[in-house]
Amino acid sequence: MKTHRVARIAEVIREVASETILFKMSDPRISMVTVLRAEVSGDLQHGKIYVSVMGDDEHQKETLNALNGAAGFVQSQLADRMKTRFLPVLTFVLDQGIKKSLEISKLIQEALSNPSKLSDSEQIKEEEEEDGDETDDDVEQEDSDGDPSAVIKEE
Repeated sequence: MKTHRVARIAEVIREVASETILFKMSDPRISMVTVLRAEVSGDLQHGKIYVSVMGDDEHQKETLNALNGAAGFVQSQLADRMKTRFLPVLTFVLDQGIKKSLEISKLIQEALSNPSKLSDSEQIKEEEEEDGDETDDDVEQEDSDGDPSAVIKEE
């Protein structure tokens, strides 16, 4: 099946799911939900709706269970809007992308604000760069022909 058709159907599913959750569901467990994207299989039999739920882990799990319980209602709303031979079976999936990107952004900001907190390997590299003095034992010399490929290390 052509990918642009699957993408259009995924977008319709995302729109219908957003409108249904926002305006037509009255379940108190479903709150603070954002529909991020939808994916549909190539044969239009299965669909995943990725959502972001604000709150702690317990609230997220409870909301996700309520959404999966109401997936049939969302499918019925989708059936009113979409006239296709097959209607995808919908499942809701919690998307952790926003949460992880916020954590990474926080870590980057902390690293930029505290440059003195370098890792051990970075501190060792800096110390080696500062110790530009080479001792006679560590100096490598070329052999008598001037051939750099035959380097002899003095001991």
